[in-house]
Amino acid sequence: MTRKLLLRLGELVVVLALVSFGVFLLVALIPGDPAVAILGEGHPPEDYAALRAELGLDQPILNRYLDWLGGALTGDLGHSIVPPRSAVIDRVLAALPVSAELAILGLLLAMALAIPLAMWSAAREGGLVDRAIGASTFAVLSVPSFLSGLLLIMVLVNGLGWFPRGQWVRVSESITGNLHHALLPAVVIALSEAAVFTRILRSDLVVTLREDFVLAARARGMPRWRVLVGDALRPSSFSLLTLLGLSFGSLIGSTVIVETLFALPGMGSLVVNAANQGDFPMVQGATLLIAAAYVLVNIGIDLAYGFLDPRTRRVHA
Repeated sequence: MTRKLLLRLGELVVVLALVSFGVFLLVALIPGDPAVAILGEGHPPEDYAALRAELGLDQPILNRYLDWLGGALTGDLGHSIVPPRSAVIDRVLAALPVSAELAILGLLLAMALAIPLAMWSAAREGGLVDRAIGASTFAVLSVPSFLSGLLLIMVLVNGLGWFPRGQWVRVSESITGNLHHALLPAVVIALSEAAVFTRILRSDLVVTLREDFVLAARARGMPRWRVLVGDALRPSSFSLLTLLGLSFGSLIGSTVIVETLFALPGMGSLVVNAANQGDFPMVQGATLLIAAAYVLVNIGIDLAYGFLDPRTRRVHA
């Protein structure tokens, strides 16, 4: 297990190095002159040249990347080029908790819905409940998240006034107030994820319930719920666990949509606004941290396989 952890950490360093260079290169090659974007047109050429020198834009791109990477390793992601030109790390750390909470809460809600529905459906394979759950998940997947979000806003926010929009209360200020503001956006994120999780887990549970060890447990007279939870759920969770890691990428896209719909100050809104304003240091810094989080989550998922099935630990021992 220790060797596997060291291998994954080595992979983490390589992947992040490649991602950081890709992010920097793509953003650096975007057409346009940041000096003109900051100062506007009509200034003397020496003003633009001085600003390019200040921002390091007059250096070769490899030198600029190494300087940026060195700063990133020490926690310095540069400064925004859009007034008031605040530090990128400060803006990112202010927005990150919002997106992280929405993603985590959305995943928890999705799992809380998907696991019991999948077990209920698999236990009644081919029955009315199984068909109803299958049709319901298919219907949810047929509705894009931005559309379901708009519908929920129209009904629950504008119509009934049960939830606020365009506001955010941090956990440090009020836990109940935070949940009141975060719940509906998290539900929008959770709906499509829960539908996918339910279908994947239900499919694996159906196969596991036909295995000999499960049939033997049933033959011993064990209750159905105990067979499902104690014997079938854990070996059926590998696909779901893999999907959890992969879904983190789709959650990034979902939070961008949700934060835009609900006007929340998260990472999605930060990156979109920075891209619209041509604020390349903000885009680079935020994208690097998002990529790092994605890689870390998937390495954590990979290591978690060993706890579900000890045989996977010996493979890499």
